[in-house]
Amino acid sequence: MYYSAYHPIDVVNGVGTRCTLFVSGCEHACPGCYNQKTWRTDAGHIFTQELEDAIIKDLNDTRVRKKGLSLSGGDPLHPKNLTAVLKLIKRVVNECDNKDIWLWSGYTLTELSNAQKEVIAFVDVFIDGKFEQDLVDPSLQWRGSSNQIIHYLKAQD
Repeated sequence: MYYSAYHPIDVVNGVGTRCTLFVSGCEHACPGCYNQKTWRTDAGHIFTQELEDAIIKDLNDTRVRKKGLSLSGGDPLHPKNLTAVLKLIKRVVNECDNKDIWLWSGYTLTELSNAQKEVIAFVDVFIDGKFEQDLVDPSLQWRGSSNQIIHYLKAQD
């Protein structure tokens, strides 16, 4: 898997202070997408074991109380990302006490493959749907267009 950016401290992509990973690879190619540089599956940097370990360390850093991990892109549910994303989120669940996981995807909940559903099973908040330029609404929280749905899959604090 490749990624375009990692922010160890982020307050924009989900509730609370978070770690945010922007993965590469997106099949949707939504007109007006603000992150077109992440569409290619080989864009950016190779996601290494060292970065995965750093994310776990950052989530467990007691100097900054982090609420959880946000995964965006590109698309974390792109078929080429599933193995690495699943491995990372399983580590978050098993090694990071009380952290939630947010994930943005152009795939809708009803379109998911079995492999994608395996990833979503560990996700607390899933924002789904392609970005639709004609439905842009700057007043929306956590999404760019009104067709996108925020699914709270697990109980929130």
